[in-house]
Amino acid sequence: MGMIDVATLDGEGQFKTFLAEPEGNPRGAVIVIQEIFGVNLGIRQRCERWAEDGYLCFAPDLFWRIEPGVELDPDVEPEFQQALKLMGKFNQDQGVRDIEAVIREARSRLGGEGKVGCVGYCLGGRLAFMTSTRTGIDASVGYYPVELDPLLEAKDKIARPLMLHIAGDDHFVSKAGQARVHSALDDHPQVTLHDYPGEDHGFATEMGKRRSDATAQIADSRTYDFFKQHLA
Repeated sequence: MGMIDVATLDGEGQFKTFLAEPEGNPRGAVIVIQEIFGVNLGIRQRCERWAEDGYLCFAPDLFWRIEPGVELDPDVEPEFQQALKLMGKFNQDQGVRDIEAVIREARSRLGGEGKVGCVGYCLGGRLAFMTSTRTGIDASVGYYPVELDPLLEAKDKIARPLMLHIAGDDHFVSKAGQARVHSALDDHPQVTLHDYPGEDHGFATEMGKRRSDATAQIADSRTYDFFKQHLA
C-alpha cells in the first residue's frame, strides 16, 4: 500500500494515487473518489477495506493541480474552510479525465481482464455520477452527491449500473433537489437509489463527528453487494 504515479490521459503529466492491493489475484478494481478533504486517512482506510475484500483499490489525488498531497479534517473548522476554497478552484471536468486515467491504470494492472468500479463521497459522489455518464466504468456508486441538477439531462448516457445513497436531511441538497433526482432516475433501468431519512451529509464518513454508524453500515453493505454483483 502506498502512492503510485498515474499518467494523465494526454501523457503530459502525472499525479499521485494511493494504491491498496489485495492478497492474491484481485476480483476487480475499485476507485475511491475523495471528498473535498483530499486523500486523507479516512479515504485511505476505505481503500484498505476494499483491498481486504479482494479488490485492487485506488484513490487519486484529484486536487494535485491546486494543492498536491492535501489532507484535511472536516471536524477542524479552518481545515473545513480550506476544503471549501479548494473545491471552488477545482475543475471537475478535468477531475473526471483524471479518474478516467486511473480507470486505464486499473485495467492495465488487471491485465486487461476484470472490471473497474468507482465509489465517491460528497463532491466525489457527483464525480461518480459524471464518471458513469462519460467513461466506460463498469459500475459507479455515489454517497450524498451534491449539485446533481445540472447533470440529470445526461441520464441517457448512463449505460452501466449506478447506485446513489441519498441523505434525507442533507443540508447541502434540498428536499426539492432530492425529489428531482428521483423524478429523473427512478425509472432508469441502470440506476438504483437508496434514501436514508433523517440522515445528514457525510453520514458514511469513515471517521469523525458526521458519521452515523448504523446507517453507514447499511449503506456500505449495499455498496459491497452492488460491486460483488457487477464487478467480481
